[in-house]
Amino acid sequence: MDFTASLALIMPELILTVAGLALLLVCAWGGDKLARPVAILAVAALFGAGFVILPGVHFGTGPVVDAFGGLLKMDGFALFAKALIYLSAIACLIVAPAFFNSEAAGSEKGMRAEYPVLILFATLGMSIMVSAADFMTLYLGLELNSLSAYVLAAILRKDQRSAEAGLKYFVLGALASGILLYGMSLLYGFTGATDFASVRSALSGELSTGQLFGLIFVLSGLAFKIAAVPFHMWTPDVYEGAPTPVTAFFSTAPKVAAVALTARVVFEVFGGQVDAWQQIVMFTALASIVFGALGAIGQENLKRLLAYSSINNVGFILLGLAVGTAAGASAMLVYLFIYVAMSLGSFVALLMLRSEDGNLYETFADIRGLAVTRPAIAWALLLLMFSLAGIPPLLGFYSKFVVFQATVEAGLVAFAAIAIAASVIGAFYYIKFVKVMFFDEPACVVTGKSGAAHWVLLALTAAIISPLGYLMTRSLTDLADKAASSLFLLP
Repeated sequence: MDFTASLALIMPELILTVAGLALLLVCAWGGDKLARPVAILAVAALFGAGFVILPGVHFGTGPVVDAFGGLLKMDGFALFAKALIYLSAIACLIVAPAFFNSEAAGSEKGMRAEYPVLILFATLGMSIMVSAADFMTLYLGLELNSLSAYVLAAILRKDQRSAEAGLKYFVLGALASGILLYGMSLLYGFTGATDFASVRSALSGELSTGQLFGLIFVLSGLAFKIAAVPFHMWTPDVYEGAPTPVTAFFSTAPKVAAVALTARVVFEVFGGQVDAWQQIVMFTALASIVFGALGAIGQENLKRLLAYSSINNVGFILLGLAVGTAAGASAMLVYLFIYVAMSLGSFVALLMLRSEDGNLYETFADIRGLAVTRPAIAWALLLLMFSLAGIPPLLGFYSKFVVFQATVEAGLVAFAAIAIAASVIGAFYYIKFVKVMFFDEPACVVTGKSGAAHWVLLALTAAIISPLGYLMTRSLTDLADKAASSLFLLP
C-alpha cells in the first residue's frame, strides 16, 4: 500500500493532529481568554474525526486494512473503540467549562486554554493505541496518551489534591511503562520482531522461559493502564484528587482505549497461547471484581467510591476477555459501551452537586435527603447506581448478562458463579446512595443550578441505561459482533 493510501486510512488521526497543533499555537498567542473558542474547536475536531469513521463503524470495514506497512490496523474493532473514545472526549469537554469557572477550581477560576488541547492529544494517543499492529506503534500511542493524562490530573496547579494526583499518576505510570517496555523488549529479543503478526508466529510453539516472562510483563503493564487488580493502587487517589471533569475523562475514554489495546494484544499476539494468558486474565478479572466491591464499601467520598466501582467493572469486562472467544470479545465491547454511558452519567451528576456560589460537593453527607432538595438529580443517580449494580430492568443488567452468558457458554461456569456472587457485594454500596438520598434527613446544601449541557447529558445517559436502552441492544450487539470478529481474522 502506498503512502497516500495510508494517509487516507488515518484521516481521523490527521484531523486530531492538525487540530491539536493549530490550537496549541492559538493558546500560545491568545492565552486563557481564548479557552472557550479553543474548546469549541476541539469538540468540532472530535466530531470531524468521528464523522470520518462513522461509515466504517455502521457498515463494517470488510477486509482488514493495514497502513504504513503494517504499523497500524484499520478494522472494525478499532473503529468501534474510536467511536466510544471520541464520544467520551466530547462529553468531557462539554461539561468542563462550568467546573473550571466555579468556586470548585479555587484560585484558578477559568478553564485553561491548554485543557482542550491536552484532551485532543490524549485522544490522538488513544486512537493510535486501538489501531496499533506493532509494539512500536503501541508504545507511541500509549505514551502520547499518558503524558497528556499526567498533566490533566495536575491541571489545577495551586490545588494540593490535584498536584498530588498528578504526581502519583506520573510516578506509578512511569513504573508501569517501564514494565511494559521491558516485556516488549523481551518479546523482541526472543522472537526477533515487533509487529504483532510476526511475534504471534514466533510464539506458535512451546513458550520459552524468556517468552513467558515477556508475556507476563506486557500483560502487567497493560493491567496498570486499565486499573485492574493488583495494579489498581493509583486509581482511588487519582480519581479523588483530579478535577471532576478529568476524572470523568479518565474513567471513560482511556479505559476504553486500554481495554481495547489489551484485547488486541491478547488475541493478535498471544492468541496461539491461550493457556498461557487465560489463567492470568481470569485471576485479574475475579480479583478486580471482588476487591473493587469490597474496597468501595467503606468509602464516604463519592469520587473515590466510583474509582472502586471502576475497578469492579473492569473485572467484568476482563471476564469477557478471559473467555478467549469472539463471543466473549463481543460481550466485552457491549459492556464497554454501557459502562461508558453509566460512568459519564454518574460523573455529570456529581458535577451538578453544587451550592449557590459554585462549590462542589462529593461526599455522602452532602447528598443526604437529595430527593427533597434536587429530586431530578436524585432519581437520575438512582437509575445510574442501580444500573451499575446490574439490577434489572436497567441496561446495566444486560451488560453483565452478556458477559456471564459468554463465560458459561465457554464452559467456565465456576468463574461465572464466583463473579455473580461478587456482584451481589457491589450492590451494597450502590444501594447506599438510595438510602442516603431518599431516607436520610436533608442536608440542604446542594442548592445550585446546573447548565443545560449537564442536564442534556444526564438525561441522555439516564435514557440509555433505562429500559428504553433495550431498544438498541440488537443493533449494539450486531456492531459488537462485527467489531469482535475482526480480531480473529488472521493475516
